[in-house]
Amino acid sequence: MNIYQTKKTVLALCAVLGLGGCGSLDIGDLNNPSLDEFKNNPTSSAVNSASTGLLLGHRAGVAIQNGYVAQLGTIGREAYVFDPADPRTVEEILGPTLDPGAGAFGGNFWAAPYSNIRNANTVLAALDKVAAFSDEQKEGIRGFTKTIQALDFLVVINTHDTNGAPIDVDLPLGQLAPIVGKDAVFTRIATLLDEAAAHLDNAGGSFSFRLSTGFAGFDTPETFRKFNRAIKARVSVYMGRNEDALTALSQSFIDATAPAEDGAKAAALASLNVGVYHVFRAASGDVDNNLLSLTIVAHPSIETDAPRQANDALDDRVTRKTAKLDEPASAAGGRLTADRGFTLYPSAESPVPIIRNEELILLRAEANIGLGQIGPAADDLNYIRTRSGRLSPRADITAANALDELLVQKRYSLLFEGGHRWIDMRRYNRLNDLPRNLDASYGPHERYPIPVAEINARP
Repeated sequence: MNIYQTKKTVLALCAVLGLGGCGSLDIGDLNNPSLDEFKNNPTSSAVNSASTGLLLGHRAGVAIQNGYVAQLGTIGREAYVFDPADPRTVEEILGPTLDPGAGAFGGNFWAAPYSNIRNANTVLAALDKVAAFSDEQKEGIRGFTKTIQALDFLVVINTHDTNGAPIDVDLPLGQLAPIVGKDAVFTRIATLLDEAAAHLDNAGGSFSFRLSTGFAGFDTPETFRKFNRAIKARVSVYMGRNEDALTALSQSFIDATAPAEDGAKAAALASLNVGVYHVFRAASGDVDNNLLSLTIVAHPSIETDAPRQANDALDDRVTRKTAKLDEPASAAGGRLTADRGFTLYPSAESPVPIIRNEELILLRAEANIGLGQIGPAADDLNYIRTRSGRLSPRADITAANALDELLVQKRYSLLFEGGHRWIDMRRYNRLNDLPRNLDASYGPHERYPIPVAEINARP
């Protein structure tokens, strides 16, 4: 495939990551070695640095103003981006068409993940040339690298959906992999995750490389495997493989044991927030988390649609994650307005979740709903209602309304974390239920187009 194939080295990528989010990695001068040198004469330190560097590659574009969280959140009617300097944030993202051309938003979420996938393939190919690694260390790198590849493929297919994507991309520069359908992409993702889990089983007690602080508690092969299984559960639910999802969840870090009493609120929230995160270090020259930008505001429907607590207060997730603006914001000649902003990311160093325990509990509910097992699903839904929303439990969850309840809980629990609302509503053919604020004739975009540069590179 094309993916704007330039000779960017894995090592340069890692040198940048050494500045951000990982503490001291003792990485030397990696800006100058050529890709050929890395391929032909890799060293253990270079491979370890390159492995760590894959985290930066996967994080690319997550938390910028027009990145993965913000754009998917806007399409899913979680947010608006009112940037007077860039009308595309309204006219393209909320308009009738995503433009796949160069410099347009419709070409996003393609080149960066594929670049990282190529870097990961380069790391995998280099492993057997490094005698200094033990077999266990090599297995650890393989398990980590394939998990990151799966996450990158997931970014591509979550955004491009039925447009499909190339998967057999471990080819020499200039050769093009065919674009395959959505099901084939998900199958490759699931296969990569399972292969990675098998590698991690044989990886010993520690990795040979450093993980970022966002992986605290998940930074050994054994604990990282739980993260891998959590992602496998998400992918299995997306694929409609609910039994597989439940199996993966049983091997993940899911925990639904926190007490519900008011005095235990902090402990319950801490339990729900256990997970793996993208991290940022504003003071180091690393990329900032820009989701705190004043141009990003909360969609009005977050408040108007919110469930109410027994005392008629808003769902606690709304008041924890958003707050009233000092002055209302508007765009498009006043057709779009908002009076709440996000408080989720209060600083340029705020972490962004990759996956949390709260999502795992909701994924288990979703898998059980798919299997017709409403009792266990209701237990998990009420667990989230009471701990995260501070809502009363529902005694009337049935097969007829369980999916509706699930979508409400996922909407508020995973608010503005990674496009979950858009992805979920699309999966259940409910995009038309989302507001049409800019123009009644403009429904939410269903998927991103394949970039023009990719199409033009093909016969």
